[in-house]
Amino acid sequence: MAGSTNQGNSYGRLKKSLGQHFLHDENICRKITGALTLGPHLNLLEVGPGGGALTKYLLPLESVNYKAIEIDEEKVGFLEKTYPAIQGRIILQDILKAEMPFTDTFSVIGNFPYNISSPIMFVILDWEPHVTEVIGMFQKEVALRIASGPGSKDYGILSVLMQAFFKVEYLMDVHENCFTPPPKVKSGVLRFTNTHNPYGITDKMRFKILVKAAFNQRRKTLRNALKSALPADALSGPLMDKRAEQLTVHDFVSLDKSLTEPKA
Repeated sequence: MAGSTNQGNSYGRLKKSLGQHFLHDENICRKITGALTLGPHLNLLEVGPGGGALTKYLLPLESVNYKAIEIDEEKVGFLEKTYPAIQGRIILQDILKAEMPFTDTFSVIGNFPYNISSPIMFVILDWEPHVTEVIGMFQKEVALRIASGPGSKDYGILSVLMQAFFKVEYLMDVHENCFTPPPKVKSGVLRFTNTHNPYGITDKMRFKILVKAAFNQRRKTLRNALKSALPADALSGPLMDKRAEQLTVHDFVSLDKSLTEPKA
């Protein structure tokens, strides 16, 4: 969801196609931006600044190399007029099609458009070696899903993939009345801290394919869920008797390695 200021509708026309609901609660804005880990010469990307709700707190930060990516040209015009310091720092592009904004490491922050929040996470995974931290607002249901652990009905593909590379923390709820117009759902803010591939995953795409295949038929045991994707000799072992939601991230990594490492 794009951000906003407290200036009524001066930030322009809402566009439902872009999932725009503008954050107007200043206390929440301060809490979200305050969750950032600051350091000298931090590269920072804001995704979907919209009307500038977070932007106005981010631009004054010292020693921060700030950039923003925004798909809505009307909002870019508003931001450049309202916050002159942002001129030359906005990338007018779809985040899902963008190249990495920095060549060095960087952090990401944003009130993510809810209709593309999951795809944004897959972009973050692609950029993961360079992304040190993410502070993001999601639909609460999605936030809980990403932060949930094994054994939960919420535990799924993004839970495993994000937790394989990041420490995931649920920071706060955000009530729908904090937005204009109020969405029909509650929101939640997550912090992702890069853990530098602690499981030693060597092929991220292969791991992603395995996790997706396992959860695509989550009510079945892995043996049944994966039988069309794996040779018969790979369907043995105790993990194959479990359902995807019962496996920890470590279990998925072990399974991935067992399928790819040469048999003794």
